[in-house]
Amino acid sequence: MDANMTSNFESTDQTDFYQFEAHIKILQENVAVLLSKSKFDALLIHSGELIYSFMDDQSYPFRVNPLFNHWVPITDVPNCWLLVDGVNKPKLWFYSPVDYWHNVETIPNAKWTEQFEISTLLKADDIGLIIPSLPNNIAYLGSSVKRAADLGLGNEAINPNTIINYLHYHRSVKTDYELFCMKQAQQIAVEGHLAAQYAFMRGLSEYEINAAYLLATGQRDTDVPYGNIVAINEHASVLHYTKLAKSSPVDKRSFLLDAGAQYLGYAADLTRTISFDEDDEFAELIKLVTQHQLELISHIKAGVNYTDIHIEMDKRIAEILLEFKLLHSISPEAIVQSGISRTFMPHGVGHPLGLQVHDVAGFMQDEHGTHQSPPEIYPYLRCTRTLESNMVITIEPGVYFIDSLLEKWKNSEYTKHFDWTRLSHFKQYGGVRIEDNIIIQVGGTINMTRQLELP
Repeated sequence: MDANMTSNFESTDQTDFYQFEAHIKILQENVAVLLSKSKFDALLIHSGELIYSFMDDQSYPFRVNPLFNHWVPITDVPNCWLLVDGVNKPKLWFYSPVDYWHNVETIPNAKWTEQFEISTLLKADDIGLIIPSLPNNIAYLGSSVKRAADLGLGNEAINPNTIINYLHYHRSVKTDYELFCMKQAQQIAVEGHLAAQYAFMRGLSEYEINAAYLLATGQRDTDVPYGNIVAINEHASVLHYTKLAKSSPVDKRSFLLDAGAQYLGYAADLTRTISFDEDDEFAELIKLVTQHQLELISHIKAGVNYTDIHIEMDKRIAEILLEFKLLHSISPEAIVQSGISRTFMPHGVGHPLGLQVHDVAGFMQDEHGTHQSPPEIYPYLRCTRTLESNMVITIEPGVYFIDSLLEKWKNSEYTKHFDWTRLSHFKQYGGVRIEDNIIIQVGGTINMTRQLELP
């Protein structure tokens, strides 16, 4: 599978196109309802612009506006514009300049383009010539506030909260087309994980393992949806470790890989941890975390609140700590109440997933943007929503051995419950994280990751 299908949705399977056609219809209906409640007549959505380094002519890697990508299966072309009003055929101005310095994308010869009225934009500034012919009351959605102001749009028409909140809230429930894309991204990422695990067992360095992952997935490091976390041994205790050591340690003990892929802009976000010795105690901890993760997932379905999922996993972390004999002579309830469990899993149990890795609207309770913060004791929880069918979330519990978090317990009243000798031994392994991507259903879930049998 070609991971770089970012700008050419040319599947030979007609089902895929019909899913896209239905997807656009749903988006049109949503926009029609939205605009009927607002003072705007249309939305002008900008793909984005290149951003340049300070005092330099080199740009940062381009990241498309997800609000644009939601409609258009293109991720690598700046200066494109989309006009939607929920009634008329969406108008797409596709940026394709005359340029011999850089590669230039042309309007794709693909069936999805039938859903749009497409024109070529030869110069980025030419959008200014088009604006006068558009409806009067337009809302601009994009990152270039200066560009919008230069086009004559007032502050109230630039990324209005009422518009953004509505669109973000409804992005949470995925269409069949979106689920198709996310399953493709899963397949790509799984191939990368298998290649990376093989590379680790062969003794390669983090840097070399990352290269093996990118090669297997057909991605550049600027294509992946987030920076790959490639952590050998104690590096796994750094939650977002991205250093990529170029030399391989003499003693290889553990390997944590948190790495994904994207397909037409939709992300996969997978994590696996393996032990170099599949028969050692750390391998048993991996099995224990995996067992609890799968049991947790088995109870998830539409109607369940995400906060409750995290609370349940917090209790399970306490059970893991006792079963693995890292703690003793203390109840699971006391482990949770004291906060000890959060020392070993300081992050949230997961997050919404979609066009963005940490997808939008995780805290929104309605389309008006009503915000529900996580409980005070779980500040890093990224979702407080009640789950609905066809939402996509990650479930990624972990157990880590983090010096800075463990330190405060050494002189506390709870120090007697810690097996410090055992903890010192496992610090050299860093930690465990296991992450699957699941689709919420009425009676349960579809585990996209496990369907592909990623060990």
